[in-house]
Amino acid sequence: MDLVKALQSEIKAGNLSFSGKRVLELGCGHGLPAIFASLEGAPTVHLQDFNAEVLRCLTIPNMDVNLKKSQAPECSLADRDIRFFGGDWKDVHHILPHIKDNEEDSNRDNGLASGGYDVILMAETVYSISSLQNLYELIKKCMSHPHGVAYMAGKKHYFGVGGGTRRFLSLLEKDGIMASSIVAEVADGSSNLREIWRLSFK
Repeated sequence: MDLVKALQSEIKAGNLSFSGKRVLELGCGHGLPAIFASLEGAPTVHLQDFNAEVLRCLTIPNMDVNLKKSQAPECSLADRDIRFFGGDWKDVHHILPHIKDNEEDSNRDNGLASGGYDVILMAETVYSISSLQNLYELIKKCMSHPHGVAYMAGKKHYFGVGGGTRRFLSLLEKDGIMASSIVAEVADGSSNLREIWRLSFK
């Protein structure tokens, strides 16, 4: 919900639009940010989770119910590309359709611009130190260059497992090809400080 609220604020401030955009949610679980993007007019929404059973039993039914509830004409499913992908961040780029490497040859033939997703969404994905590098490499492969953006929501520190937003951002700083800016901080006293960050290519 933190990420959805931040996305609403970004839209109101004129910093984000989902109209005509290709969106990917990583580690989607319930898929709330992807549902929001779809309701805001994104024609292409792809959702990824490690566990295919989560996609079948939770994400797909949740997406289905929420989109059918909407009566807004811009939320029509007729012209939508909504797909679900199960797999690990290390390998899932092999099956995602909008990866820059996968599109390079066909785009060169068609005279189209570079591929990738315009907007990548992720919430609670940076808790495990062992997966941070794979997540970062996947984002670099998935995000459209040069204008793609990623929004990351997570706790500043995950006690007991060592991950967190700051640990993830240290990978960006070390690599030097992406910039980050804080979008929101949530300190409601119910948990560790939660943050929403915007990532983009420099």
